[in-house]
Amino acid sequence: MENSISFLAHHPVNDASLLDAYSQTVAGVAGTVAESVVHIEVQRKVNDSRQPQRKTQSGSGSGFIISSDGFIITNNHVVEGAEQIKVSFVDGRKVKAEIKGTDPSTDIAVLKIDESGLKAMSFADSSALLVGQIAIAIGNPMGLQYTVTAGVVSALGRTLRASNGRLIDNVIQTDAALNPGNSGGPLVNSHGQIIGVNTAMIPSAQGLCFAISANLAAQIAGQLILHGKVRRAQLGIAAQPVQLTTRMMAANKITTPTGVYVFEIIPDGNFYNSELHIGDIIISFDQQPIATVDDMHQLLTEKQIGRRVALEVLRGGHKTTVMVIPGETHT
Repeated sequence: MENSISFLAHHPVNDASLLDAYSQTVAGVAGTVAESVVHIEVQRKVNDSRQPQRKTQSGSGSGFIISSDGFIITNNHVVEGAEQIKVSFVDGRKVKAEIKGTDPSTDIAVLKIDESGLKAMSFADSSALLVGQIAIAIGNPMGLQYTVTAGVVSALGRTLRASNGRLIDNVIQTDAALNPGNSGGPLVNSHGQIIGVNTAMIPSAQGLCFAISANLAAQIAGQLILHGKVRRAQLGIAAQPVQLTTRMMAANKITTPTGVYVFEIIPDGNFYNSELHIGDIIISFDQQPIATVDDMHQLLTEKQIGRRVALEVLRGGHKTTVMVIPGETHT
C-alpha cells in the first residue's frame, strides 16, 4: 500500500496536453465567430417623475449575425422600447439597426442592418445537446466589447418565465459566466455553432446562467423575419389553475390533480368560445391533458388558429365536451 502511494506521489498525471487542447478549442472558436458577434447600443425614452419631459436612457447588449444580408438575433429585453439602435462590430465599424420583429414570449428579437457580405453564424441542433459538453458564451458584458467565457452545459430542459408571464421551454442552463450586457449574445459549442441565445443569470447565485435553445431561437427568428411577429392562438378567456378534489378526480377518472378554471369569457372576438361557461374547469385540449395555464399556452400554437377543437371541461362536477375555435392573438 505504501509503495503504491509513493508511486502516485512521484508520478503526477500530466494533464497539460488536455488543458492545451481545451484552450485551443476555446481560442479557435472565439477567433472563428468574432466578426459575427456584435455589440448593441440602445437609446430609449423613459418617464422621470421629477421632470416633465421624458429622459433618454442608454442600454446595451449583444447579438449575432444569422444571414449575410444583415439579420441579427438578440434578446427582446435588450431592444424593448428602443428609439435608436446602433450595432458595433469587433473591427470598430458602427451602423444603425432597425427592429424587424420581437417576441416577448420567448425574449427573442430580430434586427436588420443595411449591410451585405457579412459572416453568418450557423445553428446546431440543440435537441442533441449533452449535459457536460463545452459551452462558450460570447458577448459584451458591462459594455466591455467582445468578452469570451467558457464552461459546460449544466442542465437541459429548464423553463424560464418571460417578462409577459409566459413560460419559455427547453432553456439551457450553463455555468459559462454571464453578466449584464451578455444578453442576446450566442452560446456556442466547440465547433462555433449556436446552441443557445444567452438571456438571463441569477444575480444571487454563482454559475446559474440560462440560454434560449438554438432550435427555439431559429424557429422564432424565422417567423419574425417572415411576418414581423409570432402567430399564436387564443380562446378569449381569462383562467387560473385550480385544485381538483379527490372525489372529483375519481368520479371523472382524471389523473391530473389540477385544472384550469374559467373566470372570464370575452365575447365577439376572432374566436368561437360560446359553448364555454364561467366556472368551467378545463381538463383537456384536443385530447391533451391540461393542468395549468402554461399547458394551455403551450398548445395554443399557430396550427390551432381557425381549427375546431374539442375541450373537456368539468361543469357542475361532471365531465363534458365543448367545441371551441381559437383565433389569432393580437400581440
